[in-house]
Amino acid sequence: MEHQRRQRAAALHYTKGQGRPTLVAKGDDDVAEQIVAIAREHGVPIHHDPALVGVLSRLDLDDQIPPPLFVAVASVLAFIYRLQAEQESPAAIPESTSALPDNPHPI
Repeated sequence: MEHQRRQRAAALHYTKGQGRPTLVAKGDDDVAEQIVAIAREHGVPIHHDPALVGVLSRLDLDDQIPPPLFVAVASVLAFIYRLQAEQESPAAIPESTSALPDNPHPI
């Protein structure tokens, strides 16, 4: 019997100064595929982290992330910031940065 791995996705929204990122979408299988497809259609960066998605999927929609997830989510936001910065100006990007984006980003 073949064991098929369940696909799972979550999307976060963060605006600098709003406080904590908010869970705006989550789902398994077909819903997860739709979340990823919509993100791609809108040019939203996708970060693959099954462990983080597993924890986020336990939250209710519109919940802000809890303090124990700050470091994990901040690293995802920093990853997205670096991707966007590289697309704008590849030569001007430092190897490591902790800056966060100024505009909203579902993750």
